[in-house]
Amino acid sequence: MAASVACAFFFDAEPVGEPGRHALDACALCAKPLARDRDVFMYRGDTPFCSEDCRHEQMRLDDVRDRRAARRLQRYSSGTSESRRGQREVRKVSMSMAS
Repeated sequence: MAASVACAFFFDAEPVGEPGRHALDACALCAKPLARDRDVFMYRGDTPFCSEDCRHEQMRLDDVRDRRAARRLQRYSSGTSESRRGQREVRKVSMSMAS
């Protein structure tokens, strides 16, 4: 009996700042309604999914997004260091021409 009370509390709790909207009403990926008598698969702490497949797909999507962001950051940081290097070379050339 204690387990069913705990489950009811978990499902009935409203997120802070979002009255009337339950955090575990639907799968975060496919929006399928989550049944109270079925397993809920969680990811990153508070994101519910209806199945392991949906959770795995979200993990894959997050991985792709993270890799793309890392590539953008790498391109940006390598691009700025190359442009700085080019600016230093131009200064050296112009300084030597002035002498």
